[in-house]
Amino acid sequence: MNTIALLKQEGHARLGIVRTGHGEIETPVFMPVGTQGIVKATSPRDLKNMGIKVILANAYHLYLRPGDHLVREMGGIHRFAGWDGAVLTDSGGYQVFSLGVLREIREDGVLFQSHIDGSRHFLSPEKVVEVQENIGADICMCFDECAPYPSSYEYTSNSVDLTSRWAERCKNAKKNDGTMLFGIVQGGFYRDLRLKSAEELIKMDFDGYAVGGLSVGEPKSIMWEMVDTVVDMLPKDKPRYLMGLGFPEDIVEGARKGIDMFDCVIPTRHARNGSLFTRNGRINIKHAKYVKDESPIDEQCQCYTCRTFSRAYLRHLFVSHEISSYYLNTIHNIFFYNNLMQTIREAIREGSFETFYEAFKGEWKGGELQDEYSIRDGHSGSIRTGG
Repeated sequence: MNTIALLKQEGHARLGIVRTGHGEIETPVFMPVGTQGIVKATSPRDLKNMGIKVILANAYHLYLRPGDHLVREMGGIHRFAGWDGAVLTDSGGYQVFSLGVLREIREDGVLFQSHIDGSRHFLSPEKVVEVQENIGADICMCFDECAPYPSSYEYTSNSVDLTSRWAERCKNAKKNDGTMLFGIVQGGFYRDLRLKSAEELIKMDFDGYAVGGLSVGEPKSIMWEMVDTVVDMLPKDKPRYLMGLGFPEDIVEGARKGIDMFDCVIPTRHARNGSLFTRNGRINIKHAKYVKDESPIDEQCQCYTCRTFSRAYLRHLFVSHEISSYYLNTIHNIFFYNNLMQTIREAIREGSFETFYEAFKGEWKGGELQDEYSIRDGHSGSIRTGG
């Protein structure tokens, strides 16, 4: 069954629509991360006003607190969180595996110790699907093992086999016909294992396919090599989701390679650190050079923050540790990302994506900050605590 309606294609870049029980999602799309059922420092009203159609929540965190059964009793995540758009839930696989010595991987699932209170829990592929269906996700993810970087060929091969067996169990456990279930292509940084993982999952005929296990500390050249290895073999009539990416330049590159869906904590986490995105790159709002700067973050941006406040005022809020600084900065960064996606979609629609791509590469400078950490929302080497 087709789960993405392709409207236009330019090169590998794809313009499409994914239809869910809570509205249509135009792709390529960036999904703001709402790990606990809320995108940090925003409200559902803010997201709706910006045109956001889908957010990402995390099954691991919602399972531990407040509990997936409570979410179900409260009418599901949409009613519970006051969000009427679509919700994709990450299975929480990486969060469990990042616990290190606090977890034990078995054939039937994973025994782990909660990072919140030390309580012990067991998650099987069947349980993970049940949790996501209790939460009420529109798009669920299979339980997978994300091999760390670097990993030996033998370890990664065994991990791929386990991920495939778990994926089949996830599909067999799915009960709600109104939700979609995506398989996750693993294989670390071995081309043949990536191909094997993709081939096995494609045979299972999932509603969509994610490329996982990337942005875990590897060089970007290797990451893109792995994306190139599998993206074109994924079914053209199913959504393609690159998990945990990333910076604007990564999203533009990913869209050019045929990726439909992206997520990452970068815009929200950077906002709380005072790193704001503009059409040319990032600025660090705490810098003293902005103390008397009356201009907005970006002269061309139409977000509430840029239409209302100066860099000088935003710097004042940030260095004063005002909570409103998180809010205003986050509103801008999410608006920036959403506007970037709209621009990408429009360029594909008009057949001018390559022109846009070259112009973007010429204008984008990356910003003032050095990358302080490797960010994969939940694939950054630590327990994900949210965007």
